[in-house]
Amino acid sequence: MRRFMAALLSTALVALPAIAQNVGEVEQVATFTGAMPTGVTVAPNGRIFVNFPRWGDDVPFTVAEVRGGKTVAYPDPAINRGDAADPATTLISVQSVVADARNRLWVLDTAAPGFKPPVAGGAKLVAVDLATDKVVRTIVLPTDVVLPTTYVNDVRFDLGQGKEGVAYITDSSLSGPGGIIVVDLATGTALRRLSGHPSTSPDPDFQPVVEGEKLMARPPNGAPAPFRVASDGIALSADGQTLYYCALSSRHLYAVPTALLRDASVSEAELAAAVTDLGEKGASDGLEADDKGRVYASDYENNSIRRLADGQWTTIAQHPRMLWPDTLSIGTDGYLYFTANQLHRQPGFHEGRDLRQKPYELLRVKIDAGPVLLK
Repeated sequence: MRRFMAALLSTALVALPAIAQNVGEVEQVATFTGAMPTGVTVAPNGRIFVNFPRWGDDVPFTVAEVRGGKTVAYPDPAINRGDAADPATTLISVQSVVADARNRLWVLDTAAPGFKPPVAGGAKLVAVDLATDKVVRTIVLPTDVVLPTTYVNDVRFDLGQGKEGVAYITDSSLSGPGGIIVVDLATGTALRRLSGHPSTSPDPDFQPVVEGEKLMARPPNGAPAPFRVASDGIALSADGQTLYYCALSSRHLYAVPTALLRDASVSEAELAAAVTDLGEKGASDGLEADDKGRVYASDYENNSIRRLADGQWTTIAQHPRMLWPDTLSIGTDGYLYFTANQLHRQPGFHEGRDLRQKPYELLRVKIDAGPVLLK
């Protein structure tokens, strides 16, 4: 998988066709001239955090706060240095950041730089108290849920379940089974659910087309190969009763009752029977839900974001600058925030040529709804 996310190679930029349609008032929040961002979250008090996984770029810090349009290592530079000899207490390669209803920032560390197998004891959830900017909890994910092929991708929280709440995490493996990991935040115990189920797996017939080109792994000295990524996007319904999720390599949205996911006595066969295929939504990386019961999905083939309401999908934002809309986050200010990181232009997809054009962007669009903050 290292060939997919290879180190950057200097080359001339190649112009590619772009989407022409403009939908919605897309506003720029911040730009990034260094490493490529993936995740973003907007805390209830308006603070904005982003992350930069270590996929091959020079990443001086893997988690940052956006302050005055600039990125600052968060919670401090030392924890961001990523020490494989101290995997439980340093941030190795962060894929997602999510603020919760109790004024904490949760950091999801893949511990898998360059998509290598996770560093033993490094895949974890780290909670930072936003009042003190100090780490207050670390949950190292157990080896029975973090496989050698696991790449933990995104996470959502329901703090009303159990003593301290529950986290739901997608495994977006590129070479093994996808799945949903359910973590009890009080005990740190975890369940691996729907592992290898069709809903968490790449669609074998899926072939994305981005900027007029079939998206495939194209190494400098080798034949093109399909790019297959398992369960990726994830969102919780406003009442916490439904988990929405999708594979990156698919256009389908799936849903499953969270009560069944959490219940270890429910068999995998019973759980699989409860999965609902909600139909096609476009090819998505990020998912999100709002407090009005609507679901949002990025559409990386069409530089857009779509919203599901009353059984119908509607495009709410589309612009040529929305090159690979990645993670979605809703702020209490009524805006949907998202990163546009040109993921498809990386060298691993273009025979070693890096077609990304900086800066990357953090954008937003007004939606007149608030975030799902389950207490």
